[in-house]
Amino acid sequence: MKQMNPCGAAARSLGLWGLLALGLALMAPGFLQAAPVIEHWVQPSGARVYLVSNPGLPMLDVQIDLDAGSRRDPAPQAGLAQATAALLRAGVQAHAGQPALDENALAEAWADLGAQFSAAATRDRLSLRLRTLTQPELLQAAQDLLAQQLAAPAFAAPVWQRERPRWVARWQHSQTEPEVLAEQLLIAAVYGAHPYGQQARPETWAAIEAEHLRGFWRTHAQACTARVTLVGDIDRTRADALVRQLLTGWQPHGCSALPPLPEVQPLAQGRLIAQPFAVAQAQLLIGQPGLARRDPDFLAFMLANHILGGSGFSSRLMQEVRERRGLTYDIHSRFVPGRHAGAFVVATTTQPPRAQQALELVQHEIRRFVDQGPTQQELEHAQAALINGFALRLDSNRELLQEVAALAWHDLPLDDLQTWSARIAALNRVQVHRALQRVLQPERMVTVVFGATAP
Repeated sequence: MKQMNPCGAAARSLGLWGLLALGLALMAPGFLQAAPVIEHWVQPSGARVYLVSNPGLPMLDVQIDLDAGSRRDPAPQAGLAQATAALLRAGVQAHAGQPALDENALAEAWADLGAQFSAAATRDRLSLRLRTLTQPELLQAAQDLLAQQLAAPAFAAPVWQRERPRWVARWQHSQTEPEVLAEQLLIAAVYGAHPYGQQARPETWAAIEAEHLRGFWRTHAQACTARVTLVGDIDRTRADALVRQLLTGWQPHGCSALPPLPEVQPLAQGRLIAQPFAVAQAQLLIGQPGLARRDPDFLAFMLANHILGGSGFSSRLMQEVRERRGLTYDIHSRFVPGRHAGAFVVATTTQPPRAQQALELVQHEIRRFVDQGPTQQELEHAQAALINGFALRLDSNRELLQEVAALAWHDLPLDDLQTWSARIAALNRVQVHRALQRVLQPERMVTVVFGATAP
């Protein structure tokens, strides 16, 4: 049997205009960066390591991802993951013959090495990042310092007692911002009781003490579940040794399975949330659960979202709501898939007296798009735009690190980045329309009208 050529299938689907764009993308200098070779192995500890060796610059970026995002927060202590990430940078205890360092001494130590360390918690994961030069003595010193920091973070009570009021003050200020308040209402309604919907507040931070930060770290800092991504001037042997040292301090924690979390449930019915507020511009948000990153319809739905409201001035919503009616300055749609279904959201602002007109138009356009799907021209333009922009997402070590780390986190195939453009090009109108109709439910969306009278 004659084998199908995937590039030929892509060409037939994409059309002449899109095929030209695909050809230019494949010939561009950045294409080699857009198709990295990823080495992958699992260490005896269970840590999964992903390496893109790039000897062009004497620099290394490392990211360690843990299943310790905000979805793992106990509900009464929402914000625990973010607090843990923040305090990781605030000092270390003495460990393995190295002296203790307070937060100022630790910052100076990183500055002296010309290296950078950061930690941040999202809904899904807690990510630790290192950027350092690969000159042998500098790399080893950065490796030693980070190993100490991961093994023995201080989580000093005085630091948390100082920082907590600052977090509360920032939260109180945010409660005067209409876009923040509208987003909070939407998140609560879309996710309900799912951990994705937990939102940190002064009372949840008040329930967190330094011992809770230490306990959260001990529970979730496990080598057996870590994903470690390295991009830069390092070979596999050196990378393996580096990862082993960084994670050695977690071995005493043992390895225990974290409890499974429920999936985000579809909305049973539509809901309107109207909140009067004295503002010059009313906030309009329409949303629902979207889909998880590993969903087989992810790429098709991404294309659909690009056409509907994710492509700036060329999107349907921008053309209909701004260009033809002048009802808004900006309107867009977005979705952020994760381990679970992230929210799909359409967001815009408009003058309060025109809020009802704008809302009805947006709802109409969503229904029309779901009913009819994209045109062939819209599809080809979206495919070309995404393919041409793909290499730009990988044109530096840091951006490449982010993409490979996402691949690792979601257990995607190692060739996911190499085949991405061809898979986008191969999608047709039927596939995109089917994904659109499967995901979006216009009659069961949450609508938030903040700052105008309810329609």
